Amino acid sequence: MTAPSLTRKAHDGARDRRSNALGPGASPAGRLPSVLVIGLNYAPEPTGNAPYTTKLAEGLLAQGHQVEVITGYPHYPSWQISPGYSGLAAAEMINGVKVRRLRHSVPAVPKMLNRLLMELTFGLHSALRSWGSSHDVVLVVSPGLFSSALAIAKARLKRVPVAIWIQDLYSRGLEETGGGALTTKAMKWAEAKILGACGAVTVIHQRFRDYAIEELSVSPSAVGVIRNWTHIRHTDDFDRKAVRERLGWAEDEVIALHAGNMGVKQGLENVVEAARLADAFSSQVRFILLGDGNRREALQTASEGISSLSFLKPFGDKEYTDALRAADVLIVNERPQLREMSVPSKLTSYFATGLPVVAATDPQSATADEIRASGAGMVIDPQRPSALLRAVEHLAANPAEAADLGAAGPSYAESVLSEKRAITTYSRWLEGLARSTYAPIEDRGL
Repeated sequence: MTAPSLTRKAHDGARDRRSNALGPGASPAGRLPSVLVIGLNYAPEPTGNAPYTTKLAEGLLAQGHQVEVITGYPHYPSWQISPGYSGLAAAEMINGVKVRRLRHSVPAVPKMLNRLLMELTFGLHSALRSWGSSHDVVLVVSPGLFSSALAIAKARLKRVPVAIWIQDLYSRGLEETGGGALTTKAMKWAEAKILGACGAVTVIHQRFRDYAIEELSVSPSAVGVIRNWTHIRHTDDFDRKAVRERLGWAEDEVIALHAGNMGVKQGLENVVEAARLADAFSSQVRFILLGDGNRREALQTASEGISSLSFLKPFGDKEYTDALRAADVLIVNERPQLREMSVPSKLTSYFATGLPVVAATDPQSATADEIRASGAGMVIDPQRPSALLRAVEHLAANPAEAADLGAAGPSYAESVLSEKRAITTYSRWLEGLARSTYAPIEDRGL
């Protein structure tokens, strides 16, 4: 998905202030609380957390909240600041939301230490800058965890209720990617302290909540679950044949498409090797990697000479949606042993297409749980490229089974991953926090 259209406009953020008699974090009866969202990623970044943070801010605005956003300069997944953004700070209006951007470092090679530096430079910049008009509640978004810590500290000093929205678990990620015992222990301690400093925590999956309570000692009364939602919209003018022709996909090819970030945790070398096997066995399967990321160049180098693999740069909203719908099978690929650290945001888009999903992931992972809960796909061994190729070929040879799996996706998206449901739940959650009546909301969609 790509960000909504932008209209950049400098502004001074003038707004009527509420009466001082209300005190910090209070809001008059009958008015929804004003919300300050602080997160490193926002539109026009096309993938990762940005589409969700953007849609949440716009959704809260539509519900009647006053909403402001403090965010970084767009840089993900290319790890380069987007053209047109310069200086130490910028201001713009994006679909009615006041957005203030603050400069931060961007690592050329995103590894743990320089990503930490990026978070800290953004966090310090956001903490030292004025937050402008008073707000009833502050919502910080993680990643980034450490920039969130600085915002949480400032909110507590200002006596404004603060909540954190967890999309990824840092300490669990280190455990699962071999970050080292001491580093992992230190990260677990830091993550526990940061989450514990918030008035409320929301996570995107029940597995995350269990980890936060059991491993990070977050109080069960403070952490709830609100699911991410499907954030793509289909249009009626979709012409599958025309889209495939435009993308250079032959009608008799079986297109297996992976969309999104090309980073370390995706383990897309598995897809490269599956494509190599497709060449060796003259398979009709053609693998497509759509997106960008710090591993893209290495993957392209590794795939030289492989005719059954193609790369596509990120698309705009409609082109992205059309590419997904024009494929035959959609792929999720994760490094082996990744179980708890994240739930791929691409799944919400995949389910809405009505196409079957093949997930090369640990069978005990949160991603595997999601595939089984949806009934929309197959879970296969992430360490066997041959299993990936065979799964795609199996679905191509069994169209009735593929159609049944695909049909389960939209139903799951509508019943569990509804944007309207999620935004309404966030609105109630933040209102309760602002009025100091917070109780954890669990909207598991079950």
